[in-house]
Amino acid sequence: MLLEAVFHRPKLNWCYAYDLETIHLRLRCKKGDLTEVFAWIGDKYMWDQSKELVPMSILTSDELFDYWECAVKPPYRRLKYGFQLKSGDETVWMNENKFFTEEPAEPDRLFEYPFINPADVYKVPDWVKDAIFYQIFPERFANGNPDNDPEGVLPWGGKPERDNFFGGDLQGVMDHLDHLSELGITAIYFTPLFLATTNHKYDTADYMEIDPHFGDLETAKRLVQACHDRGIRVLFDAVFNHSGKTFAPFVDVLEKGEQSQYKDWFSVRQFPLEVKDGVPTYDTFAFEPMMPKLNTRHPDVQKYLLGVADFWVREVGIDGWRLDVADEVDHQFWREFRQTVKAANPEAYILGEIWHESSPWLQGDQFDAVMNYPFTDAVLDFVVRGTLDAKGFAESIGRQLSRYPRQASEVAFNLLDSHDTPRLLTLCKGDKRKMKLAALFQFTYSGTPCIYYGDEIGLDGGADPDCRKCMPWDPRDQDLELYEFYRTLIGIRKDLAPLRTGSIRFLTADAGGSALVFERKLGKERVIVLLNNLDTAQTLKVNHGGANWVDAWTGNLFEASEEDASLQVRLPAYGYTILKKQI
Repeated sequence: MLLEAVFHRPKLNWCYAYDLETIHLRLRCKKGDLTEVFAWIGDKYMWDQSKELVPMSILTSDELFDYWECAVKPPYRRLKYGFQLKSGDETVWMNENKFFTEEPAEPDRLFEYPFINPADVYKVPDWVKDAIFYQIFPERFANGNPDNDPEGVLPWGGKPERDNFFGGDLQGVMDHLDHLSELGITAIYFTPLFLATTNHKYDTADYMEIDPHFGDLETAKRLVQACHDRGIRVLFDAVFNHSGKTFAPFVDVLEKGEQSQYKDWFSVRQFPLEVKDGVPTYDTFAFEPMMPKLNTRHPDVQKYLLGVADFWVREVGIDGWRLDVADEVDHQFWREFRQTVKAANPEAYILGEIWHESSPWLQGDQFDAVMNYPFTDAVLDFVVRGTLDAKGFAESIGRQLSRYPRQASEVAFNLLDSHDTPRLLTLCKGDKRKMKLAALFQFTYSGTPCIYYGDEIGLDGGADPDCRKCMPWDPRDQDLELYEFYRTLIGIRKDLAPLRTGSIRFLTADAGGSALVFERKLGKERVIVLLNNLDTAQTLKVNHGGANWVDAWTGNLFEASEEDASLQVRLPAYGYTILKKQI
């Protein structure tokens, strides 16, 4: 037993309240080292009368470690606990300080979860677990009102550049809500809608005004209501890390320098504001002079931005915020932001843009979730780039699951491309089979999947700005077969609850392998997903306990072998299927 690899802390993702009654405990150990693990639990005020051993099971694994987990419901909402570890005939007990070969005589130095205080429970909006998101870049989705077109607008469908305009607006979105409803979309994430000078609007000039090229406040209200009437939630983009160069307080500082009443709204290293050798004398997003960084520690900046957050949720009815460059804003601001937004709507979804491991923001006091780019990388590395085999992919997914409380994983924002990346079809070099395989995992995994506008009808595009092409609305320019694939996949996800909130267990994920088989389980419901990431057909053998299974795509029945209770499934090159247990 390699005790040096055993790890637990009474906080973060290792010990947390899942709800008002339940505490999740996790323990890390060397992969394959332990054969059994028990949580040794009880109430600290009546230890002898309440102590018991609760079996733990392996939640997930990565290339180095197994992660054991159990759920405990302490009757008095407090928990004292340790662990019993077994490897064959060897048994070790663990408290918060050391390991023992015998059961510790005194419980005084065990771990503790002092009390499940409701205010400390990490609560996420339940609706997100079932949501199907669709990301819209408004300037390129549809031009519904030519009267508000910017000067010099180009004909729809031209080549996207960093500084050109095609006239997309909010009326255009409303005109095409049927497309989204028929596809099965239940939530939209809009990139910024507020007044700005660029086509992408990440250089905000006024956070309280819809850009007139998109519409106005009343247009936004009508859009939100039209979406809600169809059961579609709406997420706006909050660019609170930085403003634009035309933001009135920044203009005042440019004009008045140190005499400006707004000079402390920004982080100025040296006056006057200028660019020296490519580096502004004030903090910015990257080194972009037109995007000055806001000083969110300043009380007036906080008041303004929190007022913005409250207004659009409370007065316009949006269902949450996506937070741009979220990791460069101080944690205390996000804590106050969460309190403000949740006071306006407790079910609002708070989504941070962070591209890496995000534990500091996912403890229940800041974000509900982050844009899950580590998930994106893992899927692309396996399906598209070929830099991960099946074993490496399963381990990458396992590592991600181990990092966060379950609440965060259940509402993670799982994307495969966006306005910041090349499009999925282009990454797949036009191979729709690979694109479908990537999407299949996305829609059969925990968290909320998001489609980048146009992916569903075969829109391609390289890196920014090419990934921001105009949406083609002529059916002759759309891949209707691909659309039907997405529509069917969304329907299957909606029909099968284990695909949304069930546990995940990899059944086949071999070193050097290209076949992936995993099970999603929720109560008595079981679903098995099979993927063949190879340019030749494969027959996969699945041991599953002798049940019969139905293909969720075709309705065909797969009967278990009478000899060994296995299932044989032939998949074509880059093929897939989703099997549900026959009831």
